[in-house]
Amino acid sequence: MSEETVPLAAGAGQPKGLLQQMEELMAALNADLSALDADLQSAGGSERRVGAEERD
Repeated sequence: MSEETVPLAAGAGQPKGLLQQMEELMAALNADLSALDADLQSAGGSERRVGAEERD
């Protein structure tokens, strides 16, 4: 089997530019931060409810 019949992985033909790499990293970081924010919001909400129950 020759190399011509083997499909190349996406983006394997030409190296990515620095700007494209940075945009992809920023998008991944933004997604991670959004997930972390959602986790913290849900954890903070449950702590507030527990604190309110203790005062009652």
